[in-house]
Amino acid sequence: MVKSIYDYIGDQWKKPDHSYNSPYKQRLIQWRKDENYTRIDKPLRIDRARALGYKAKPGYVVVRAKIRRGGLRKHKIKGGRRPATKGISKITMGKSIQRIAEERTAKHYPNMEVLNSYWVGEDGKHQYYEVILVDPVHPSIMRDNNINWITNVSNKRRVQRGKTSAGQKGRGLRHKGKGTEKIRPSIRANLNRGK
Repeated sequence: MVKSIYDYIGDQWKKPDHSYNSPYKQRLIQWRKDENYTRIDKPLRIDRARALGYKAKPGYVVVRAKIRRGGLRKHKIKGGRRPATKGISKITMGKSIQRIAEERTAKHYPNMEVLNSYWVGEDGKHQYYEVILVDPVHPSIMRDNNINWITNVSNKRRVQRGKTSAGQKGRGLRHKGKGTEKIRPSIRANLNRGK
């Protein structure tokens, strides 16, 4: 099977060059100085953006989001407690950093809906994601039968309800069948089912 140009671009992103003078490192140096949510003209990873629904037409917007990274480690306590019960390490968030990036970007662009997002880089303090936004009332979006489902009122604020790809992963909806009986339609709905 013949590989397309997008396949070759995707192969380059699987093992990016991390040397000091590489374009990847130079981009990170510039991104640290930029705002937390920067609107960009075109996606950096065109293969990933197109796979997630992006089209180069009016109504689509791409925003690069900068989010702090790292675990939720707490400060070392002073006082008499057993070290095993201090609760300092292995504390994880209920949401992924990518999902938080999508939600915060949606707050900065309240008239847009988040379609999806993808990773573009990380340094010692931050992770960077490109978030694809769609204007649901734009005429070109309303006419396009492939994307006009987003104009439906049931998809309003979809990112806040975990309807994006990153949100569904965090809700455990990537798996079906045995072992996933208690996560559909949601964990909270399943807890209330017996009441």
